[in-house]
Amino acid sequence: MRGLKLTLSALALLASSVSAHAFDTRAKAAYVMDYNTGTVLMAKDADQPLPPASMSKLMTLYMAFEAIENGILDLDQKLPVSAAAQQYGGSTLFLKAGERVRVEDLIRGIIVLSGNDACVVIAEALAGTESKFARQMTMRAQQLGMTNSTFTNSNGWPKAGHRMSMRDLGLIASKLIKDYPQYYPMFAQKEFLFDPSESANRLNRNPLLGLGIGADGLKTGHTQEAGYGLVGSAKQGQRRVIFVLSGLDTAQARANEAEAVTNWAFRQFSQTELGAKGTKIADADVSIGAEDSVGLELAEDISLLLPVNPIAPLKTEVVYNGPVKAPITKGDQIGELIITPGGLPEQRVPLVADRSIARHGFVGRVVAAAQHLAKRINDGPAPEAS
Repeated sequence: MRGLKLTLSALALLASSVSAHAFDTRAKAAYVMDYNTGTVLMAKDADQPLPPASMSKLMTLYMAFEAIENGILDLDQKLPVSAAAQQYGGSTLFLKAGERVRVEDLIRGIIVLSGNDACVVIAEALAGTESKFARQMTMRAQQLGMTNSTFTNSNGWPKAGHRMSMRDLGLIASKLIKDYPQYYPMFAQKEFLFDPSESANRLNRNPLLGLGIGADGLKTGHTQEAGYGLVGSAKQGQRRVIFVLSGLDTAQARANEAEAVTNWAFRQFSQTELGAKGTKIADADVSIGAEDSVGLELAEDISLLLPVNPIAPLKTEVVYNGPVKAPITKGDQIGELIITPGGLPEQRVPLVADRSIARHGFVGRVVAAAQHLAKRINDGPAPEAS
């Protein structure tokens, strides 16, 4: 593998160089991701399985949306409320055993009012019992790549073994946004009055909605064991940020931290155009070819999420297996540009040949071999180490 330092004249905008000022969160665990690029902006104990409280309702909602799209449930379908659903305390819709409730009302009740009982109604409709549904949740989470999630109920009620990591919560948030955009606007709903006799129980607990920072979801959570947490998402312009916070001491601390981390993610990072497709970056040596070298050019436009106020140089390197053997066809990928922003994961951009190079004929190969041998003779043996 050959490595070359990038000449800034070839890609001048990379000279801006970067490293972001870190956000020192008070949350016990946290995860912040740029949705469009998948760039992880912050991870604090992000892979540790922790009690997720009501934030785990996002998994129940994902499976409910999946069932609707597969024709298993219908938004206007009415589902029966069981005694098991009614017995749940905490945040509820005050459902009564024996009544029947529309699926859409149950879903809005879960999103806006964090209804524990509504989750059970959905769970029983899809799996027969809540415990069976919890096992299905765990299996589906594994299929979606959520490797640090185990569910024992549908709603996050405190129970041994009910765990999710912050990264997994970020993943299910991004899946909800990507896979079910037709339902995602429900997460921005500020009020939902399900039962007029319980008019005080109508406000969304997400403290960011309506603050003018682009927040449009997703779910709060709180238990004594888990502390106060929030899975949030906000969009400003073309950028969207997803963040997960857990283990804060009070609801106010959660609100303050969520707003602060949202502002940090948007203000400290911006999407930056670094180079256009076809820009030549470097040259690669060529063997047994009609030419001695071939240009390496960008196979695609480079647009990266970079810190706004850089405090460290951006590292760049061109790598390829060389010398590259001819024949070479224009557009063949023969290398990569590795870009490492300070404090962020490296990005790899394919580099392709800027032109076609034919292979030497027999005479040309003989001449090249002779030249190579002459060079070795003229250079002489390498000096011995002293």
